Amino acid sequence: MKPHILPAVRSMKDLEKLTKTDYKECVMLDAHIGHVKSIMDLLNKHHIETYMHIDLIKGMSHDEYACEYIIQNYHPKGIVSTKTKVINKAKSLNTITVFRVFVLDSHALSRSIELIKRVEPDFVEVLPGVATKAIRIINEETNTSVIAGGLINSKEEVDIAIENGAKHITTSDRLLW
Repeated sequence: MKPHILPAVRSMKDLEKLTKTDYKECVMLDAHIGHVKSIMDLLNKHHIETYMHIDLIKGMSHDEYACEYIIQNYHPKGIVSTKTKVINKAKSLNTITVFRVFVLDSHALSRSIELIKRVEPDFVEVLPGVATKAIRIINEETNTSVIAGGLINSKEEVDIAIENGAKHITTSDRLLW
C-alpha cells in the first residue's frame, strides 16, 4: 500500500478498483443519494472506512441537516465539506471533519486561514493539492493537519506535497492508488 494516499472515489469503477486494493480508507465524491446505502454497504463489507463529501451528494441539500442525516444513518468515519456549518455539525456529532478550501490567490489563503482557526476541523483539504506554498503556510499558521487534493497525478507531486507538510493526499487518479 502506498503511504499517505487517500483514494477519492468518483464512480462505480473507482469503487470496484478500491475494493481490490489494501486501502482501508477513502473519500466518497459525487454520490447520488439513491446509491449511498449500497455504496456504504459495499465499503463496510470490505472494511473500508469512508469520508463522505456532503457537498457532492446529489439529491440532498448540502447543509448541516444533511450532515446529521448522513452521520446518523450511514456512520462514515468523517465528513468533508466547504461549509463551516456542516463542519460544526459533524464535530458536534463526534465525527472526524475535513474542511475543504480552495486557495486561488493570497486573499483566498488569508480567508481560509481565518476560517480554519475559527472552525478548528480535524483536517483541512487544500485544493489544488499542488499548491505547496499554501500547504506550508497553513501548516505553519494553524494547528490543523493538511490533506492535499486536486491536480495531483504523479508520485513526484505526492512527495512534494508531503515534504511541504501534507499528511495525506486525496487523488482520483487510480494509478497512484
